[in-house]
Amino acid sequence: MSKPRHPEERSDEGPLDAEEKWAKPSSSAQRDPSASPQDDRDELTAYTLSHSDPGFLHQHVVDAFGAQEAKAGDKPIRLAFALIGLFLHLERGFNGREVQRVHKMLGDRTHSWPAFPLPEHRGATTAADVLAEPPGDARDRAIEAWCRSVWAAFEVSKPEVEALLRLHGVV
Repeated sequence: MSKPRHPEERSDEGPLDAEEKWAKPSSSAQRDPSASPQDDRDELTAYTLSHSDPGFLHQHVVDAFGAQEAKAGDKPIRLAFALIGLFLHLERGFNGREVQRVHKMLGDRTHSWPAFPLPEHRGATTAADVLAEPPGDARDRAIEAWCRSVWAAFEVSKPEVEALLRLHGVV
């Protein structure tokens, strides 16, 4: 059996006929079961960077993934920025573009970043769950749900994140 090809793809055999056409997977049931969290993040990155939302939905994917997949040996800035982004978005209503501006402002300053505790479970929703939703409003809502799920897992860090942002005059 030959590998499916894109409908517009041509080969020595000529264009594909109607029975050979395939649709791009839009749910986890159709996705490669061996896809890693990094693969899922990459697919979401492609989705959000091509998104027409002026609020820059992509930033929320970066922050949710950064917090959910953080490792003990990571530089503290990775988790700090992820939690700052989730806090600003979910607690203060910042859109992705506004979160990105805060990240830039904080990153331009010389600062040592606190090491936030890593909870064992970091949210029930994952990037794979987001990809299970069809592109569009349903997937965008799933990104929001993912952010809420990850942020809830880091609830213990909320006072320290807020104090850090107060220290820098953000909130």
